[in-house]
Amino acid sequence: MSINIPVSDATQSNEIYSLRVNGQVRQVKDAWIGESLLYVLRERLGLPGAKGACEQGECGSCTVIVDDKAVCSCLVMAADAVETEILTVEGLGPDGALTDVQSAFLSEGGVQCGFCTPGFIVAVHHLLENNPQPTDDEIREALSGNICRCTGYGRILEAVKTVADQRRKSS
Repeated sequence: MSINIPVSDATQSNEIYSLRVNGQVRQVKDAWIGESLLYVLRERLGLPGAKGACEQGECGSCTVIVDDKAVCSCLVMAADAVETEILTVEGLGPDGALTDVQSAFLSEGGVQCGFCTPGFIVAVHHLLENNPQPTDDEIREALSGNICRCTGYGRILEAVKTVADQRRKSS
């Protein structure tokens, strides 16, 4: 999807558009048409959860959900996200409460430095919404776009299995 925003000079920063983020319509003001969704979320809308690391879509630290697809927000132009539903880590739990996925990451030791954690949390939410009982291989595949240099992934995999088991038992 793309939108037509007139641009008289590519260096001007005077564009205004709206994004639907975490269920709320948010105005993006004084924007440059080529800004990434990651930049707009963090710098213009004050949502620092998605992290900028590689800026090339390789590490997953900036993962958000756009129209029910997990994407690297560093690779999406914010203007292309107009008329979509964007979900960030800040919007996962009601009123800022920890979700079951976040709690499992804590209890299973899936968090160390925490830099990659928001991207993993969003990716796991997306996985479990679409596949409530994933196999180990399906978990690894779903998280293959997220890189962590601290945990060794074993604890993250355990956190995902813990949530899947808890959800299965409670349904």
